[in-house]
Amino acid sequence: MRRAAFLHIVACSAADMAGGVRRKSPGSASPLWAKLHSLWQGKHLVLFKTEYTLLVLSVLWFLEIGINVWVIHKVAYTEIDWKAYMDEVEGVINGTYDYTQLKGDTGPLVYPAGFVYIFTALYYITSHGVNIRLAQYIFAVFYLVTLLLVFRIYHRTKKVPPYVFFFVCCASYRIHSIFVLRLFNDPVAMMLLFAAVNLFMDGHWTLGCGLYSLAVSVKMNVLLFAPGLLFLLLSEFGLIRTIPKLSLCAGIQLFLGLPFLLDNPIGYVSRAFDLGRQFMFKWTVNWRFLPEWLFLNRYLHFLLLAAHLLTLLLFVFRRWKRPGVSIFELLKDPGKRKIPPRENTVDHILLFHFNKTLLLVNWLKHK
Repeated sequence: MRRAAFLHIVACSAADMAGGVRRKSPGSASPLWAKLHSLWQGKHLVLFKTEYTLLVLSVLWFLEIGINVWVIHKVAYTEIDWKAYMDEVEGVINGTYDYTQLKGDTGPLVYPAGFVYIFTALYYITSHGVNIRLAQYIFAVFYLVTLLLVFRIYHRTKKVPPYVFFFVCCASYRIHSIFVLRLFNDPVAMMLLFAAVNLFMDGHWTLGCGLYSLAVSVKMNVLLFAPGLLFLLLSEFGLIRTIPKLSLCAGIQLFLGLPFLLDNPIGYVSRAFDLGRQFMFKWTVNWRFLPEWLFLNRYLHFLLLAAHLLTLLLFVFRRWKRPGVSIFELLKDPGKRKIPPRENTVDHILLFHFNKTLLLVNWLKHK
């Protein structure tokens, strides 16, 4: 009997202790542990729920550091334009400011003045363009910065599921090739452009226009974003207050190009902003399915240009214009419009951001 009583007391004490532990456990769990536990419980949703976007982006970005280092060391560098870039800026360094006299291995210099200044800096940093490995690492930094800027744009929308970002970066061979294996000038131009888009999203319109103009000064095809940007500026400021920002863009182009404009203005404009330049069939990627004779046919070029302009007009009147409101209302000061202007949301900024993708029809032959 005493033994039964003793066992009963021990059992009750054990139960009380267990109960105490159970009551204490929830209170003692740290917020971090609770978050990790919640994340583990919903691990199958991490790739689909936008609340986990920042986590996925962080993992992918750090993963990209390793991927770029691996690509630089394990995949052979492809010489296409880098040596030509160095030859072109070397001509400027040697005192030639006539654009018609500047050329490299692949042909004449056909990029605006901003390209010359940036690649002159790279010329000196990479020991006159000889240190290719250092140049690759510099372009890897450009890539990582660009990736951060692009990620921030998508993250601000709160609409893109996290799994999509894997295809934006890690799954793309071509994007790594363009940045760290071929050292094209496109990465520099696009890095400046995406920085401008981020500034527009934050409401820094003047600084954003300045960076946009710098991007144009590196490669002319950034002008493809101009229709979307013009719409946003008119929507936000009206015609009168848009003019100073357009003037800033033009002023930057004049300032950067001044040494070349003073020497041979026609030569500079015709080379740096040559709208009629014929692209060689052997360099195309997206139009490789066409026979060469059709790719080079001017009638095809005019057809693509017409499609480009038609698409622009359709967007102006069917997508960008508010129903029941004249498109000319955009020209008025926002405070004097019949219908108060709506705030430019991230989605409207992305309309500008995707303008190049939607309207690239006429220009894909240059890729």
